[in-house]
Amino acid sequence: MERFTEFTDSDMKAFEPEAKVGLIATVNQEGLPHITLITAIQARGPKELIWGQFSEGLSKKHVLNNPRTAFLIMTLDKSLWRGTALWREKRKEGAEFEMFNNKPMFRYNSYFGIHTVHYMDLVKTGGREKLPLFSIVISSLLTKAAKSAAGVKPDHPVLKTWAEGLFNRLDSLKFISWVGDDGFPLLVPLIQCQAASSSRLAFSPIAYGKELRDLRKGCPVAVFGLTMDMEDILVRGVFRGPARFGPAALGTVDIDWVYNSMPPTPGQIYPLKPLEPVTGF
Repeated sequence: MERFTEFTDSDMKAFEPEAKVGLIATVNQEGLPHITLITAIQARGPKELIWGQFSEGLSKKHVLNNPRTAFLIMTLDKSLWRGTALWREKRKEGAEFEMFNNKPMFRYNSYFGIHTVHYMDLVKTGGREKLPLFSIVISSLLTKAAKSAAGVKPDHPVLKTWAEGLFNRLDSLKFISWVGDDGFPLLVPLIQCQAASSSRLAFSPIAYGKELRDLRKGCPVAVFGLTMDMEDILVRGVFRGPARFGPAALGTVDIDWVYNSMPPTPGQIYPLKPLEPVTGF
């Protein structure tokens, strides 16, 4: 992937519509990757990104402790932009605050608006790219054919039936992140990824194979699943490396953490957290 240090005018124009997929990968205090859906992301200039916050979630805390991020923007024509950026500051007023809140999605929303704008300095971007649809289709079919052989039966279910179904939908979008040697997270499309069981994800590495070869066995990863209805789920686990399962070689991820990032109440789903009494109102 080529590397650039500035967005072009056409790049910045493409980021403006609200109808797009925007993802930000962050690193938590334990050094583990995290992925968040943030459609309110766009360029403020050729070397700067901004995004609006309307709900609370872990990524907004992560950037305060570690400013290294990765971003991915996908427009409706399946064009992609990926890269890395350094979080710089946040503001609760100003021109960008007004701009976000005057967009139809937030201006006419009765329940929430943008309450904080975050600013990031671009480090590098690969420029516009297209999804490799042919290799994604091949990878998806190979994964579907071989994943049952890769499944493991856990002592307790990890993914709920709904989440397994989301990962197994061939029309859902999936993305993987891990932390690179430079401390920045990487963010790679993994649309071929599917649930081999409630505790394991599997994927053929044909699509984006060159980038996935840098993923080492034993590496902690985050995988984000998203439907076009904006339903999503985030899991984290350990990459177990590639192995042959029946007719295909698959990479597998053993899931050890599941997170609901959808508003109004983002939170950890697995491992189960004990219920705590409400003491303040």
